[in-house]
Amino acid sequence: MKISNKKKEKISEQILFLLYSSAPQLLFTSQIAEEIARDEEFIKKLLLDMKTKKLVIEIKKNPKGVSYLQRSRWSLTDKIYNFYKNQQISADY
Repeated sequence: MKISNKKKEKISEQILFLLYSSAPQLLFTSQIAEEIARDEEFIKKLLLDMKTKKLVIEIKKNPKGVSYLQRSRWSLTDKIYNFYKNQQISADY
């Protein structure tokens, strides 16, 4: 089954909002997939696409600096985080 670009964009927006609402905590791909109720491989594909657009950052090391073999954690870039934060402030007024 093929998913339209419009639906992919909406799912990507859900991912960005989830990362914003969980900040400063970094989420694993599996956690994002569980929250969005989508396939992990599909979410990873969207995240990698967002990474090329500089919307998210992929972290491949744990807090102690040891590299993950197959896992990645994700966070918003500072620019996108500030954008969401400003939108939130504007909505409050």
